[in-house]
Amino acid sequence: MTPTGTTTGAGTGIRLTAPAPGWSIEADVVVVGSGVAGLTAALRCAAAGRRTVVVTKARLDDGSTRWAQGGIAAALGEGDTPEQHLDDTLVAGAGLCDEAAVRALVTEGPDAVHRLIAAGARFDTAPGSDEMALTREGGHHRRRIAHAGGDATGAEISRALVEAARAAGLRTVENALVLDLLTDGEGRTSGVTLHVMGEGQHDGVGAVHAPAVVLATGGMGQVFSATTNPAVSTGDGVALALRAGAEVSDLEFVQFHPTVLYLGADAEGQQPLISEAVRGEGAHLVDADGVRFMVGQHELAELAPRDIVAKAIMRRAHEQGTDHMYLDGRHFGAEMWEHRFPTILAACRSHGIDPVSEPIPIAPAAHHASGGVRTDLRGRTTVPGLYACGEVACTGVHGANRLASNSLLEGLVFAERIAADIVADAATAPPSPTTSPAPAPATLRLLAPGTRTAVQRIMTAGAGVLRSAEGLARAAAELDRLHREATERSGAPEGAEAPADKPPVPGVEAWEATNLLCVARVLVAAAQRREETRGCHWREDHPDRDDASWRRHFRITLDADRALTVRTTTTAAFPATVTAPDPAAADAHRPPPPAPSEPSLSPDTERTP
Repeated sequence: MTPTGTTTGAGTGIRLTAPAPGWSIEADVVVVGSGVAGLTAALRCAAAGRRTVVVTKARLDDGSTRWAQGGIAAALGEGDTPEQHLDDTLVAGAGLCDEAAVRALVTEGPDAVHRLIAAGARFDTAPGSDEMALTREGGHHRRRIAHAGGDATGAEISRALVEAARAAGLRTVENALVLDLLTDGEGRTSGVTLHVMGEGQHDGVGAVHAPAVVLATGGMGQVFSATTNPAVSTGDGVALALRAGAEVSDLEFVQFHPTVLYLGADAEGQQPLISEAVRGEGAHLVDADGVRFMVGQHELAELAPRDIVAKAIMRRAHEQGTDHMYLDGRHFGAEMWEHRFPTILAACRSHGIDPVSEPIPIAPAAHHASGGVRTDLRGRTTVPGLYACGEVACTGVHGANRLASNSLLEGLVFAERIAADIVADAATAPPSPTTSPAPAPATLRLLAPGTRTAVQRIMTAGAGVLRSAEGLARAAAELDRLHREATERSGAPEGAEAPADKPPVPGVEAWEATNLLCVARVLVAAAQRREETRGCHWREDHPDRDDASWRRHFRITLDADRALTVRTTTTAAFPATVTAPDPAAADAHRPPPPAPSEPSLSPDTERTP
């Protein structure tokens, strides 16, 4: 049962249409996600005596972390320093990194990696030595990428953390899609609702009541037709946060990994990644004639930051009237492919390509969201009691473009920071039941499951690697049409002709499609407004970086009428997040949503219906 005065989506009054919870769990902390960020936060909270529950969308060991190939970046090698790592990260971030966040990442990173090793993670060592083997990737001037199993770093980190979680007896709820945030009458976090898929100790819709919620739900790559992300990466955490009233930022900066195995122009779903570490070990990017087109494009050639490499691939492909280039690692020889990159070798061969004897066809595909739910240096969002870390979060570390292999480190470092804040914060003790009236939630009309494919194709065509005002306007109009059609379908009178698509009854497919549309609208709204090319946001109609106008961020919220409010910062720095548990303090920091009929807004604020 939902406690008195508790509601879902209190920040906007909106929640997904779903049955009432039929079961509940009481906890001090609920962590949503079981990748490096989620399990690190959960283990640290549990070790401090907090009753911790981990909710994960698939199996405990099936998060996005396990798909990470290349490694984890930290200043671990001789001659390397956190300051050098910071410099490379700031350059890759193209002027929009939060330097304080980056400094926290690079200075705390080495010790965090050693704690991960102490927890059981086994990284590759140099031949005949106990020294950690380090490689280079794009944007790094030093060998600072620790890897495991050759090209299975994420799988090894996941294995170690899952074993640690099981050894610690962490309470877990697997195969569970998080639905909405629960809040008390003062708007403070009090848990989540979720739907467990299949039978077990819990099934159907339930709730975990806790005064601290950590979102570690991963990315939103499934908003595009082709992505390196697993099928579960449907933006659930960002959509939940928006409905809860949280701010999101930098969602326009989607990193398209430059070297994804090209399986044809119509390939959809999760695509095999060809790790940047392959280029770090000396593979060359070439066109169909064998010409190394990155030479002369950047001082690091194939190891330039990912946005630069992806753009170069697209330009060369356009010049030659094709849609892919090649990665040539034939000079590695069979032994190196088999021992250093066994996962990639197997993936290529399963698709009829042998990297030992032929170049690998590659093309950019959606890979990582540099933005997400806005947080401070302790992982706190603009909703009291709600935290975010990993790919779902916008910590300020990545800016306009993520430096290769910083993502695993970000999840590790900021998860530890979140756990420290939760343990230290007396306000996260279970609150006494409140009698404050909570606004009645409004249910969000669901999209038909088949809409997922439509959203993906719209986003790929209009908001992919190369963007323009015309393409983004078309994408925005088509996304709005999907929303209107869903509204009309939901409001159809009884007995009216049924739509051809599967009816949008509450269920995982409909909830995921609805979440994807939500994050797609935000991404397109931000991309339309950013009239420049910066990092991984590439506007063909505004090809230059414009620091005077656009070295700043968008802070986007969802309003009660489903419109988006977009506020623009005046500098590259973010304002403070809302952290005070006192509702009066929270209200002082949180701008009231403008009324739907408001004729005008301040110059730095816009609304998108």
